[in-house]
Amino acid sequence: MAQTTFDLADINRRMDGGVQKFKSDLASLRTGRASANVLDPITVEAYGARTPLSQLATVSVPEPRLLSVQVWDRSMVQAVEKAIRESDLGLNPQTEGQVLRIRIPELNEQRRKEMVKVAHKYAEDAKVAVRHVRRDGMDLIKKLEKDGHMPKDDVSKQTDLVQKATDKHIGDIDQALAAKEKEILHV
Repeated sequence: MAQTTFDLADINRRMDGGVQKFKSDLASLRTGRASANVLDPITVEAYGARTPLSQLATVSVPEPRLLSVQVWDRSMVQAVEKAIRESDLGLNPQTEGQVLRIRIPELNEQRRKEMVKVAHKYAEDAKVAVRHVRRDGMDLIKKLEKDGHMPKDDVSKQTDLVQKATDKHIGDIDQALAAKEKEILHV
């Protein structure tokens, strides 16, 4: 069914979702201390589908520089290990039965710069998501105007509101990125 009304709150909600996803992606970037969130973006080829690591194992932090991954299904240990190794996180798990131990190495300058690049990639993906929501909103406004459901005065007003919401969310992304970049580069 075609939408016949414009809802700025829905546009904001969808943009907020993109910003929240970005912030959770940033939380997964390590800064030198072990954090269970580091492994959040990893998906494993399991049971014929890409499955988040959190659905196959328990991740804990027994020491400040060590992660422990308890894989629930013995047959998935090798797949989990492979997924961690092949991620762009630069981690090297050691297998002990169904438990993978991952030492978190000290971040050198080169690795810090790589982490900043990954953070910038996450930021760009989030900005693209926000812009897609903006485009959807603008397309809906144009369609409503064309169909006669929105007067010309409202079109420019709603277009401005969508653009302001976009600018606000892009600003939030830039702010979070700057804070994370400072955190990563801090020695």
